[in-house]
Parts: sequence; structure tokens; C-alpha cells
Amino acid sequence: MTVPTAILWPTFALVALVFAVWFVLFVQRMAHIRRNPPRREDFATGDAAMRYFEPVEMPANNLRNLFEMPVLYLALVPLLLFTHQAGHAQVALAWIYVALRAIHSFIHIGPKKVQPRFMVYLASCATLSAMWIGFFVDMVAAV
Repeated sequence: MTVPTAILWPTFALVALVFAVWFVLFVQRMAHIRRNPPRREDFATGDAAMRYFEPVEMPANNLRNLFEMPVLYLALVPLLLFTHQAGHAQVALAWIYVALRAIHSFIHIGPKKVQPRFMVYLASCATLSAMWIGFFVDMVAAV
């Protein structure tokens, strides 16, 4: 495998994580609907729907979270490919970033421990920052 395309493997893993969280969301919401059949007023407004799904809302919160900071990762990957800057360091950082995002999702949906989840979130943000700083430095050096 060539180094430039190696950056795609952690990206595929991140996409798989997004689909896995969506699947958990779907399964939990369907189970909730079976246990608590909704009434018309449960979906009369957006707020009512939020209240109805509140007991199973963590996967939805996590899914939204996967479209916040990870957007910067998903924006960086094509830039790394296009500029041929997806070297070993970027690939290693990408794997670390995706692993941290997976741990964050597990904590967010599973044990719901705020402090460990926040620490993992900070580590993932630091890793993503390192990727962007590395890309910037590599681009400046290439000029």
C-alpha cells in the first residue's frame, strides 16, 4: 500500500464508527417506540419529540457530535491526498484520532462518564490540531 492512500483506512474506520453509532441510535429508538408507543402529541412539536426520545437520546447526541470536530478531519484528508502530504506521521495521527473518537463514542453512549469522556475529547482535539499544524508546516516547507 502506498503511503498517500494509507490515510484512507482510518477514514474508513471513522465512517464505520458513524454508521455504528447511527445503528445503535436506530435500534434504541425502535425499542423505545415498541415499549412506549407514541401518541400524536408526542410528535406535535420538535420539543415534544425531544421529550419523547429523551430516554434514548445519547446515541443521537453522539451522532451529532461526530459531525462537529470530525468535519475538520474529513476536510483535511482530501487536502492531504491532493497535496501528497499524507505521510506516516499523518497516518499515525489519523489512527490515533479515530481511536479516540471511538473511545469517546463508547463512553458517551455506554457508561456516560463525563470526566473521562471530556479527557478523551480533549486528546482527540489535540490530535486533530497536531494534524492540521503538521499539514500547515509541511505546506510552508513545500513552498
